Amino acid sequence: MPRLVISTVGTSLLTNQIDDEFDSGWNEELQKYANLTRDQVNQSHPELVNKIAELKEKAEKVLSTGNTLGIREASAELNGIYGLYEEDLSQGQKDIHWLITTDTEQGRTTAEIVKSFLVDQGIVNTNIYPEPGSGLSTANTHNFSKGIAQLIPWIQQVTEGYKKQAKICFNLVGGFKAIQGYMNTIGMFYADEIIYVFEGSNKLIKIPRLPIEVNKSEVEPYKVPLAMMDFDRELLTSWEETKKVTSNWVLVVEPDMTLSTWGQLIWNQCKEYFLSQDKPLKFPKIEYTHSFLDDYKSKPSDEKVILQENLARAACLLNNHTDGISAMKQDGIFRLRRYEGKHKDIDHFDLPKARRVSCLAKDGQLYLRHYGEHDYVNNNP
Repeated sequence: MPRLVISTVGTSLLTNQIDDEFDSGWNEELQKYANLTRDQVNQSHPELVNKIAELKEKAEKVLSTGNTLGIREASAELNGIYGLYEEDLSQGQKDIHWLITTDTEQGRTTAEIVKSFLVDQGIVNTNIYPEPGSGLSTANTHNFSKGIAQLIPWIQQVTEGYKKQAKICFNLVGGFKAIQGYMNTIGMFYADEIIYVFEGSNKLIKIPRLPIEVNKSEVEPYKVPLAMMDFDRELLTSWEETKKVTSNWVLVVEPDMTLSTWGQLIWNQCKEYFLSQDKPLKFPKIEYTHSFLDDYKSKPSDEKVILQENLARAACLLNNHTDGISAMKQDGIFRLRRYEGKHKDIDHFDLPKARRVSCLAKDGQLYLRHYGEHDYVNNNP
């Protein structure tokens, strides 16, 4: 079975090339500016650009020697990958590799060197996450938390696509300690195994996934605000329901609240369960008629989940704006509007995958009437 290997990438491959005798002070300089993006370094620190290019060239020369021991000593990330393949990288030519780095000049440079090396070794399906501009770094809590919040759903999406056809391995030998710590916890939910290397040796440690399951009864009381805060939606802290959510599941920056990293991780584990039940969640400012509930009950679970994700998003618009109905009208996806002709007293809004909801928009609330394909709803709004 092929593997999906997700490796955290740090900057050791660069810093290991520093000659203490001739490069005095550069360790401190690299550490000082470790969180600068590529654009920031290019604009304000041309001498650092040159130094990083010099270290990159040295690192590439080390990797080109073919000396396995030297390569493993030079790169923590490759040390783990060599251990995974028992020092025979040809075993990984059918595998998929993702390199998780920071959105910084040093992080991206290191990941690019590792990627190029793996591709040269025949592991051609090697990719780098995140895209430039994501802002993921350890510069401050905001950048780090935002980056990790984006990382979790990405990992869920990537692993979901491969879990039935590949063994999922998290290689956490390299990388920043802060990111490693989060990835270790995330790996307990999404990886089949997590690998490390014993300090000071090349001996591999494999930790299998533990049988962790979120206690859904603990999530149940908060399912509505959690669903609404998913996908980086913010809720007003003045809404009474937000005040009930377990504090370490949310981030509060008054007057808004959104999911914390742990809140996102927990909700991801059980949202399909809560969003596919026989009855839709009771979102604020949204009411269901019997005809809508009949339409909802007849749909398969995956369609119920998509519908409720969009209802949660609609509830955010209604709840977070003084005129939520206008916000629904202006939204590029929903485009809430009135029918023309004989149904001119009824509203409707669009959903992904050619679905539609008919409703009455009244006094800041939506009263949902029917749900389904366009023709079904249009003929029977």
